[in-house]
Amino acid sequence: MLEVGTTAPEFTLPDQDGIERKLSDYKGKWVILYFYPKDNTPGCTKEACSLRDEKEDFDGLDAVIIGISKDSTASHKKFITNQNLNFTLLSDPEHKVIETYQAWGEKTFCGKKSMGILRCTYIIDPEGKINKTYDKVTTSTHGKVIKKYLESLKEA
Repeated sequence: MLEVGTTAPEFTLPDQDGIERKLSDYKGKWVILYFYPKDNTPGCTKEACSLRDEKEDFDGLDAVIIGISKDSTASHKKFITNQNLNFTLLSDPEHKVIETYQAWGEKTFCGKKSMGILRCTYIIDPEGKINKTYDKVTTSTHGKVIKKYLESLKEA
């Protein structure tokens, strides 16, 4: 993963509606940038719903959620509709941004090794610096974990 304290790499990717989004569009806000393997799969759905369920609190913490996978914009739109998601999903079919953020690598599933997206999350501060990283994610509680972390920053 990229190091805490470094500037988060800029990117431009299309969202679920085909609108080009840049990381710099969110300057001045906390960004929860999470990378996930595939729309509408059990683990990815649990993770997305966990984040969705905390969105109102994230809004109050001046934080936005952005998910990135290599799925198409059409797949993202369907995922958002199916799960009633309330945040932006970006499409990176050539996994260039995914690789830039070191979220691409060797995975083992059912004993079989393959290359793919490594589930991970970056918390980016309002100045665009990486504040925290998560490379071990419990999908069903990820939203609560991040909320607790952001709340602790407000209290400090």
